Amino acid sequence: MPSSKSVTFILIFINAVALVTSKSTIEPCTNSDSCNALLAYTLYTDLKVSEVASLFQIDPIALLTTNAIDISYPDVENHILPSQLFLKIPITCSCVDGIRKSVSTHYKTRPSDTLSSIADSIYAGLVSADQIKEANSIDDPSVLDVGQSLVVPLPCTCFNGTDNSLPAIYLSYVVKEVDTLAAIAARYETTLTDLMNVNAMGSAAIKAGDILAVPLPACASKFPRYASDFGLIVPNGSYAISASHCVQCSCGPGNLNLYCMPASLAVSCSSMQCRNSNLMLGNVTVQQSSAGCNVTSCNYGGYVNGTIMTTLSTYLQPRCPGSQQFPPLVVPPTTVIRDSTFAPAPAPQSDGSSTPTPTPKTEVVPATGSLPGLPPASGPVGSISLSFSVNPSATLMIAAVLLLFAMTSIPL
Repeated sequence: MPSSKSVTFILIFINAVALVTSKSTIEPCTNSDSCNALLAYTLYTDLKVSEVASLFQIDPIALLTTNAIDISYPDVENHILPSQLFLKIPITCSCVDGIRKSVSTHYKTRPSDTLSSIADSIYAGLVSADQIKEANSIDDPSVLDVGQSLVVPLPCTCFNGTDNSLPAIYLSYVVKEVDTLAAIAARYETTLTDLMNVNAMGSAAIKAGDILAVPLPACASKFPRYASDFGLIVPNGSYAISASHCVQCSCGPGNLNLYCMPASLAVSCSSMQCRNSNLMLGNVTVQQSSAGCNVTSCNYGGYVNGTIMTTLSTYLQPRCPGSQQFPPLVVPPTTVIRDSTFAPAPAPQSDGSSTPTPTPKTEVVPATGSLPGLPPASGPVGSISLSFSVNPSATLMIAAVLLLFAMTSIPL
């Protein structure tokens, strides 16, 4: 048998091969906690809102609100979204086998499916064929039964719901040919340094197919742990529906304070009036005085046992606040502009008009593609980020060759 030195050499070589290319950021975890996360997804064909939601097993309303699409649009769940449309997909990020991933998505195979077509086309490169094969213990990937239910493991990160100690939610973004790290940082209003730290990158080099964890500023709730919507966090520039579709919580565009009010679809809801007050949820009164501005507000405190909790707060501040601003909502898109990506900006700016229009994001910049270096010493606070990818076929082949060489050429 080979000596211990030769075995060590083989393992080191295999690890070196695994570090050659970066596929996605791996966040180690040791508990069963989960968090809300996002996927950057591009539609592979025309699909209804409900079909996209079904593809990821998520609530259609959550899909719409995450992308700042108006849920009051007539028959919105049956609206057909165009092929190549960019969407943010809300998912639950869990701890599985010591790393963060989402395993709540299941796909039912069709006659023409292959693991590669499912991974590369239907799920837009967010997962690899090998990952699907491993997650489902498939011996022969060339034989898929029609109607077979496959677990689709999807990349995600939590990093304690913070970025540089501020609330954040993480987007798993698949790098395109035209992308540069600087352009991605600018698009999502972060910095190049922050993206490199989050993804444990030694250089800014990226290539198509890499999956980056992109921190999006967010509004974090402070609901009690016993509330059913405990831990609600809303990305800046979007909104969320909570309390059995009774409450709508918005983040931004002007600040990162969570603001909640009755939802437009609210029906059969519990009382939303603050005790000892005539104020309803979301109401704010201001009164100027010589000492400053007295502000009284009726705030949302979480959904507990079917009851909408409200709290009345009164405080003094130097100046009276202006009217509450809301993220501009868009109608469900019907077309995709060539060479553009429809993506609600992480922090859209409002001009005060009552009918904001969607602004396609467009960016065509030269791609870069060299080998990333080793990770820097630190990632996000409280977490460790390890970036690597493994090509199982190549690694096993190299390992086999080295093992054969060690067994035949190295003396005992």
